[in-house]
Amino acid sequence: MSQNLLINMFYAAPELWYFIGAIFVLLLGFVFWESIHILKLKQKNYFLNRDRERYAETLYAAKDGYFSFIYPDSKINDPRKHTVEHCSRRLAVMLNLQNGNQTSFEELLKCFYKDDAKKIQKYVDMLTDDGVAFEDEFATKNNGRILKLSASRISDADGSLYCDIIWFRDVSDESTEIDELQAECKKALDKTIRLSDLIDNLAYPAWLRDENLHLQFVNKRYLDFVSENNRDDVISHGSEILGVNNESISYELASSAHASIKIRKQKVSLTKDGQRKSFEVTEVPFHAEQCLDKIYSVGTMCDISELDNLKRNLKLHQNAHLEILGALGTAFAVFDGKKKLAFYNKAFSKMWQLDPSWLDNQPPYSAFLDEIREKRLLPEVPDFILYKKEEQEAFNALIETKEDLLHLPDGRTLRRVRAGYPMGGLFFAFEDVTDKLATRRAYNDLVSVQKEILDGLDVAVFIIAPNGRLSLYNEAYRKLWNHKDIFLQNDPTIQELIESAKDVFPLVDNWNELKNDIISHIANMTTKSFRLTRRDNVKIDVKSFLLSDGSLMVVNNVVQDNE
Repeated sequence: MSQNLLINMFYAAPELWYFIGAIFVLLLGFVFWESIHILKLKQKNYFLNRDRERYAETLYAAKDGYFSFIYPDSKINDPRKHTVEHCSRRLAVMLNLQNGNQTSFEELLKCFYKDDAKKIQKYVDMLTDDGVAFEDEFATKNNGRILKLSASRISDADGSLYCDIIWFRDVSDESTEIDELQAECKKALDKTIRLSDLIDNLAYPAWLRDENLHLQFVNKRYLDFVSENNRDDVISHGSEILGVNNESISYELASSAHASIKIRKQKVSLTKDGQRKSFEVTEVPFHAEQCLDKIYSVGTMCDISELDNLKRNLKLHQNAHLEILGALGTAFAVFDGKKKLAFYNKAFSKMWQLDPSWLDNQPPYSAFLDEIREKRLLPEVPDFILYKKEEQEAFNALIETKEDLLHLPDGRTLRRVRAGYPMGGLFFAFEDVTDKLATRRAYNDLVSVQKEILDGLDVAVFIIAPNGRLSLYNEAYRKLWNHKDIFLQNDPTIQELIESAKDVFPLVDNWNELKNDIISHIANMTTKSFRLTRRDNVKIDVKSFLLSDGSLMVVNNVVQDNE
């Protein structure tokens, strides 16, 4: 029945039902559209919340902690009527804050020393009042860490104030490293200053060249030889020290040193303070920055004017001495540091039978040995090559003057003296001592004959030379006074001879008086003879004779009992 009622109502007023249907459809469409809009807003809100959480977590994950002062939003009716303080979780961990991210700024300041806390508070007052940013470093009390505080104001594009934020960064390690680097930098700077003082106070100019031979550094002394007044101008202009012909004294030398990687030296002349002076320029190449392909060089210029004068005077004196030596009969020769003949006299060429024209060509010492060997004037040796080598090695090995004898095949004996020469090399002196050796042998033979004659006598004899020392004695004398051979061979004086026989004489109150009396009688030529009695009652007649050479011969004759 209700169904029939609805059908009758529809037919009674169909327009009304059409209108209600349209309204229902519109409401249904509006509800559908709003549902979609709400879903979109929820989705947008979800992503906004996700972004907010992401940004928050990003801040939390940062190594730096922060403390912010969040202000109410002036565009809306913000329920926050006062500034809200917020401490990050990272900051709470860094400072070990008991209240975590609920810590107030006043509590935060307690982590710093009193003076630092006051300074931070002033910074924050300037930040919150006028938006003045700051950046500074402070040490914490609890763990001594160094924190770098950086503050800034955050605003919207239209000037709306969001918050003031202070970032806290732990720079303890960086600060320590910076301190260490600063200390190293200071140490390096001090070393550089010392090296600069060292180089600038050298007594001569010094400079540094790069791989292109350009000047990179010069010392103060360098400025005394160029027109520029400061080093920067010298480097920028590449000002070289110029010689008497306005040429660089060292550029070509440096080029040669770089090419050969060897030290190069040369002597140059400059006019300084109106005087012409001599200098020695040196270029020393080296591998820069431990790079084999990068060759730098250090140059120096030393004043050798005084040394040149000394060498010149020395040369004059040497020439004068050599001229004197040349006039002597002894054969002299000088072989220089290169083992070449530098000087000889006529006696040298005559002794070795050498042509002066050949000697004037300054032959080497080895050629000299070969030449005199061909003339059979060199001592016979089993291995000439070894002998020649040893002779040439003497140029480097000989330190002190050395003397030896050369026995030549022709029967001559030469005394050779070798000594170092001041200018390098060796000085040779040769003297023919054949006659001297023959005379000495004859003298030695004569002494031997005399010794044999004296030893054949029964009486004791000894001879005192003019210098007051024992020169000769026989075996009978040695046995009579019980002397030792080693004592007599040392040529004792007559006083020492009598003193050594003290134990043989009888005991007396004054031995020195007796000894002097014996010496007086021996030396007194007017005393014909005197008698001595030994402790063993052996009586000895002593008589002295003056020989033609001034020697004194003393004869000791044992007196027999029947006499």
